[in-house]
Amino acid sequence: MNSVQLLGQCRIRVMPKSTIARNEGAGARTTPGEPRARRERTLNEARRTLILDAARAAFFELGLDGASLREIAKRAGYTPGAIYSYFANLEEIYGALLGESLQRLNAVVAAADVRSGAPAELLRAKARAFYTFYRDNPKELDLGFYLFNGVKPRGLTPELNQTLNEQLMAALRPVELQLTALGLRVDEAIAETTAVFAHIVGVLVLNNTGRIRLFKQNPDTLFERYMDALLARLPAPRT
Repeated sequence: MNSVQLLGQCRIRVMPKSTIARNEGAGARTTPGEPRARRERTLNEARRTLILDAARAAFFELGLDGASLREIAKRAGYTPGAIYSYFANLEEIYGALLGESLQRLNAVVAAADVRSGAPAELLRAKARAFYTFYRDNPKELDLGFYLFNGVKPRGLTPELNQTLNEQLMAALRPVELQLTALGLRVDEAIAETTAVFAHIVGVLVLNNTGRIRLFKQNPDTLFERYMDALLARLPAPRT
């Protein structure tokens, strides 16, 4: 039925001017289709979350190679075909999970603060927040390295890979900013930030695999000693 037919079959009621003015003054009204569209969005978001929860459990339990779309669909209670309405492939699901993980990491680092506001203490607080996030969530660290084969990422599109890398760099940027505030040049701050990241990942990989017991070391102590050494070699504060 087109609009001409519709107008021909409906009676047109002229509203009083007061009613028109009242409606205009009330601002944008909800159209009849909006509640349904809102419910549909909510339902789609709930389904997407269910799929991601199932995928997270499958990845953590089976690894990327074992967590097939069929397995994820089974855990979510859907058919594999239904998942394609939300994600194009397994790598896209992985990217969504890692993106959410990095968002949580960024929020934790952003919230880390100290009363003094001193750059040295802020540096330690930001680095410690990064470290403790992955220490307390070892599976999140595993998630970040699932798609690496040697030193080359595989399975992600260049666009998605760039987006995820930018989120990771954003979580490390507060460390870099405090290093520059403490007197390092930008290139020096980037090098030290890279070293902080490498130290955190290395210590946690040793801890998560149990290899750290070979050295009879505590990961928290190693992290704090590294930060002490880093602060000690920084330029003396300007007076």
